[in-house]
Amino acid sequence: MTSRPIDRRTFISTGATMCGLCICAQFPFAAHAGDEPIDPKKLNFCGYTCPKDCKFLKGTLDNNVELKQEAWKLWHIEERFGLEFDEEQAICYGCNELDKPEGIVLKNCTVRDCAREKELDCCIECDELPACDKDLWRRFPKFKEQVVEMQTLYRQQT
Repeated sequence: MTSRPIDRRTFISTGATMCGLCICAQFPFAAHAGDEPIDPKKLNFCGYTCPKDCKFLKGTLDNNVELKQEAWKLWHIEERFGLEFDEEQAICYGCNELDKPEGIVLKNCTVRDCAREKELDCCIECDELPACDKDLWRRFPKFKEQVVEMQTLYRQQT
């Protein structure tokens, strides 16, 4: 397998994005580090807890096109889904807001679709989680490891 060189801007942008996700992926555990029980209803379907300063969420709630464009680039939407910026698709109210319109990310989230189909509040309730190979888990294996650890803690408390 040969790797192709990337320019400095792409390297820094990708590194910052991955670093941000790694830090954000710690949020579910930060909320449950103490004696407080893990509540699947308070988590997103994947176990993630979105930060309050999420550009997609803030851009949607404030109807701020600039924030939506920043999120579109940060999340590599054009590369992932082959879709140039589309303000109508650049929305996110959070994946648990089932009565709100869905943007491109939610429409394509196989983890969310699976949890909803199984009528789960969160993947930590699913027996198949450790072997699951949905796109989100393939793209962020460290995050999946953390969610599986959270599942273990959740099961110990129930």
